Amino acid sequence: MIIKVPTKKLGKTLALVTAISAAAFTSVAQAEWKGWNIHNTGYPVTVAMASFIKEADKATDGRVSGRVYDGAVLGSQSDSIQMLQVGAIQFAGFNLGPMGDAVPEVNVVSLPFIFKNLDHMHRVMDGPVGDQLSEAMAKKGIISLAWYDGGARSFYNTSKPIQTPADMKGEKFRVMNNELYVGMVEALGGNATPMAYSEVYQSLKTGVVDGAENNWPSYDSSNHFEVAPYYSLTEHLILPECLCVSVKAWNDLSSNDQKAVKKAARDSAVLQRKLWAERDTESRKKVLASGVKFNEIKDKSAFQNAMKPVYAKAVKDNPSLQSFIDQIQNTQ
Repeated sequence: MIIKVPTKKLGKTLALVTAISAAAFTSVAQAEWKGWNIHNTGYPVTVAMASFIKEADKATDGRVSGRVYDGAVLGSQSDSIQMLQVGAIQFAGFNLGPMGDAVPEVNVVSLPFIFKNLDHMHRVMDGPVGDQLSEAMAKKGIISLAWYDGGARSFYNTSKPIQTPADMKGEKFRVMNNELYVGMVEALGGNATPMAYSEVYQSLKTGVVDGAENNWPSYDSSNHFEVAPYYSLTEHLILPECLCVSVKAWNDLSSNDQKAVKKAARDSAVLQRKLWAERDTESRKKVLASGVKFNEIKDKSAFQNAMKPVYAKAVKDNPSLQSFIDQIQNTQ
């Protein structure tokens, strides 16, 4: 099943698919997999995805080979989700935040403070909840073979530390394009501004937005710390990422090749999480050494309590989320 999109949008996406296919591959007879990735060279996800396709190639004697296209050169994440659904690309590394538009069940991981910490997120995603979410994705043409670490996201801004929700009142914060994130910022008293990631630096610099939210490595690699030097450790979102494949490409594989590809994916997740932990520490040290004004919020109860209407609305809009919420909160 493929999500419904407006005719105009679908036409644009299909045109992009055609252009990519023509430019990148000269022969339709080639069986190489095309992989989408938003990150740049050297980023943990980028390294892990390159390792995945290399190991899959080895394990299948070349029956599954391909290339990762970094830096979102194949299009935006919303474009690439649709391309994966129709089989125009074969694999991708996705942040699960924007995936909620295509697969509503995935929105559960976008609920603020749903995970206690990073280790809790890993236990949840590597268990039954992760399997159930992958099954929901498969119904929409996408299979998750492994869960990557997307880190813990916190707020940063241009003018002051955030100690309580009151410090966000009236401030404009960039968020990813998901209703839940808009509701999250508004529940804290701020003004949410969905915006493409590539536009955030200039928007912070010129005052179009007052702040944004992200993890340490992204805060570092995007150079947002140069223009928004106040970083407040809310850790309100701990978003997993997925190494996903197209159902169409997956079904073309033999059962033995499926096992080999899945093992390569799981091995790449072990590598990615290790690299992520190292990068997270390095980025934190780097930006703090640059003079960033950092504050840790030890008591997050005021922020967590403000999320009650966000949870209530999410469950009202999609009742199936309640079961996932209960499972996650009961996972030790």
